[in-house]
Amino acid sequence: MNNPIRLYMSMSLDGFIAGPDDRPGQEMGRDGGRLFDWLDDRGSDGPSGRVYRELMATGAVISGRRTFELAGRWQGDHHGSVPIFVLTHHIDDGDVPPGHARFVTDVEACAREARAAAGEKAVMVHGAGTAQALLRAGLMDEMEVHLVHVLLGEGRRLFDHLGGGHIELDLVRRLEDRGVTHLRYRVRHPKETA
Repeated sequence: MNNPIRLYMSMSLDGFIAGPDDRPGQEMGRDGGRLFDWLDDRGSDGPSGRVYRELMATGAVISGRRTFELAGRWQGDHHGSVPIFVLTHHIDDGDVPPGHARFVTDVEACAREARAAAGEKAVMVHGAGTAQALLRAGLMDEMEVHLVHVLLGEGRRLFDHLGGGHIELDLVRRLEDRGVTHLRYRVRHPKETA
């Protein structure tokens, strides 16, 4: 698929993307940093290094407002000065995001603008709420889930509020590495499953 909108998220085996009590100063929640141990191998030639290089080659980022704020707004630069589209419910007057970031309130406009800004490259998605909004709108093309071999027991779940229907996925890649399984799924849109 050319120019996919693709979720990149680390997740525990029991479905958590952050430990409990995620907040400024403890952005990943209690013990949530464990979900990113696989990044220790990001410079390797192995599977985690390959996945990391792919995500760093994306051409634009779609982030949820909560993720954006917890990440310190990335000081306006997520990676390589790519455009950052922050999906939010409300924009306060005078709140201008730094650097290459901008706020967008409509999920369809956000996806369309991010895809155009990314050119031929993939669009990276961050944040549970944003992933769910894109899935509900039928705008997510792929999901790269870094399934970390741990049970967190509690925290923030990735797929809590998808609604009543189900979403069909096709596994298109599975890469095993130390402590993590990188799973890439293609999202089947309703017209494809009928």
